Amino acid sequence: MPKISTTAMERAREELQSLELAPRHLSLLSYLLFDGPLTVNELAARLEVAPTTVSLMVGDLSRKGLLERHEDPADRRRRIVNITDAKRPPIQGRLARGAAAWRKALAPLSSSERQMFVHTLRAYEAAMVESLT
Repeated sequence: MPKISTTAMERAREELQSLELAPRHLSLLSYLLFDGPLTVNELAARLEVAPTTVSLMVGDLSRKGLLERHEDPADRRRRIVNITDAKRPPIQGRLARGAAAWRKALAPLSSSERQMFVHTLRAYEAAMVESLT
């Protein structure tokens, strides 16, 4: 029995890799995996991009069968985005190890130290992008 589930997980991982997800897709999937279902506006705020950009990303990932959108019961005009049950295991398998490593590395830091660390990483990334142009 374990061999069957291992083989199924291997196929699921291969399928996920075949989707050629960009880093921006992985960031969006990470938020949904660890924070649970979110609206497009909530995702946009976390990703620090425009809601229209997130809508396009959600559309891409929905067409690939990774995401589903549901009506918000509290406000029927809003749509809640979530990872599909079928794709959750391979997504979790791909992203959870990295998240666990980050949690372990950042655990000794205070909240303000973690914020400074993230701010420093973003500044470094911006400087690297700037140096390429």
